[in-house]
Amino acid sequence: MPRTLRRFLNDPEMLLGVVVMLALVLTAILGPFVWRIDPLKVDMLSSLMPPDWQHPMGTDDVGRDVLARFISGAQVSLLVSLVVTVAGTLIGGALGLAAGFAGGWFDIFVSRVMDAILSFPPLILAMAVAIGLGPGVTSAVIGVILAAIPWYYRLLRSEVIRIRNLAYIDAARALGTSPAKTIVRHVLPQTVSTLFIQASSVFSFSILTLAGLGFVGLGIQPPLPEWGTMITEGLAYALTGQWWLGLFPGLGIFLLAAAANLVADRLRDFYDPKSAAMAG
Repeated sequence: MPRTLRRFLNDPEMLLGVVVMLALVLTAILGPFVWRIDPLKVDMLSSLMPPDWQHPMGTDDVGRDVLARFISGAQVSLLVSLVVTVAGTLIGGALGLAAGFAGGWFDIFVSRVMDAILSFPPLILAMAVAIGLGPGVTSAVIGVILAAIPWYYRLLRSEVIRIRNLAYIDAARALGTSPAKTIVRHVLPQTVSTLFIQASSVFSFSILTLAGLGFVGLGIQPPLPEWGTMITEGLAYALTGQWWLGLFPGLGIFLLAAAANLVADRLRDFYDPKSAAMAG
């Protein structure tokens, strides 16, 4: 068994995070095949039913099955968060690599743009984009990606600036290796672990930001299920005893975000033993 995999398997916190994330991913993938109820089906005669054997998570105000909507909401949250993570990695990582290695006016220009983006709180920035483009899936994705890109950029830029001053980079330049080949062959492999750690953190950030946009009505629009929107709908009945409407989607957000954060923290400790020693 590879040493890295063996170390992960011996880490209970890492295992816990991975198991929780895997359970929610399997719920999103296999749920529709196991629980064959249309999440958009309205049945007014079954409205606001508490959890029972027929509806394990109860029904909402128009009789829609909450479990079916929970599964559909998990699909939305996971897919959007994955898109944001991949897009942020590609765009922010590429800009960070280029600016950190090239330096000069390009580095200054891109850094100022990123600083301007970072001057806005991430959720406020995503909300502004969603307002400007109109509520919906596309605007929510664009807003969250825009908020995530500077995180990748700043982390990768600082890492590349450190790497470009190492002796083996000077040797590659002396041998006439082009900047593009130097980045691909010598710089990029040294930043993979950093990108991986950041991607785990951004995945968690995407889940929470998407839920926040849905909560204020700027994310995915009803009747499509989304955990943040489901919590908003459940608030109207929180004081009348229908606790299940907001509890289950809120629990899904908490578990998914907490598991992603736990994995990111353990990866950071694994690849950066100095930070683990300082924390201890």
